[in-house]
Amino acid sequence: MNRRVLVTGASRGIGRAVAQAFAEQGDHVAVHVRTARDEGGETLASLPGTGHALLAADLGDAEDARGLPAAAEMALGGPVTVLVNNAGIATTPTLGHHPATTESVVWQRRWEEYLRINTLGTALVTHAMTARLIELGLPGRVITVGTRGVHRGEPDFPAYAASKAALHSMDASLAVALAPHGIAVATVAPGFIDTERVADRLASTDGDAIRGDSPFARVGRPEEVASAVLWLASPDAQWASGATVDLNGASHLRP
Repeated sequence: MNRRVLVTGASRGIGRAVAQAFAEQGDHVAVHVRTARDEGGETLASLPGTGHALLAADLGDAEDARGLPAAAEMALGGPVTVLVNNAGIATTPTLGHHPATTESVVWQRRWEEYLRINTLGTALVTHAMTARLIELGLPGRVITVGTRGVHRGEPDFPAYAASKAALHSMDASLAVALAPHGIAVATVAPGFIDTERVADRLASTDGDAIRGDSPFARVGRPEEVASAVLWLASPDAQWASGATVDLNGASHLRP
């Protein structure tokens, strides 16, 4: 394909699988990390072909977020025409904030963290990338990695679900606003995915119940998410602009 692709949050897991999928078809990939340079370097080293780059930026910092597409353009030698928004803080035990058990100060802090990084940071990266494409008159693709939790709920992590729901809604709005400029925008909503971050949970006594959420009796693989992202970024998928693709193995259904 020989496009220039920016994948945020590509140090491991879904982001790494997405970066590898684009590189395997000949695209040049900017691997973004916040601080995990070693893991990002492993992702970079795993990419076939040449012309890839590793970039560090904190999406919780507005200046870093706005500047990331320009940094990727400089590193890759040309404008980014495909953006995959995967970066963000996820659901970890230390960030839990069930409304019935969380004190006010912690509740506020969790909302500020999730919305600043997951929502505002992603929105700033997306605006900077698409504004550059409009300036140059180039078509492009934006694909955001959302979550099943937007539709099913996250009782222990309501701020996380809300931060991702905002991105689902943002993508729907941008799909309409950016179509006249040849920019298609879509969202994928994974369910439980087998990544390094959740390996302990899958190996614990909760593992069977987690796998049992799906009638396939398993969880998803990062490569399955990457495959969907790759298709949404393809020339054949322009008509899917505005769509949210559920990737949860029928563990949660929406009519």
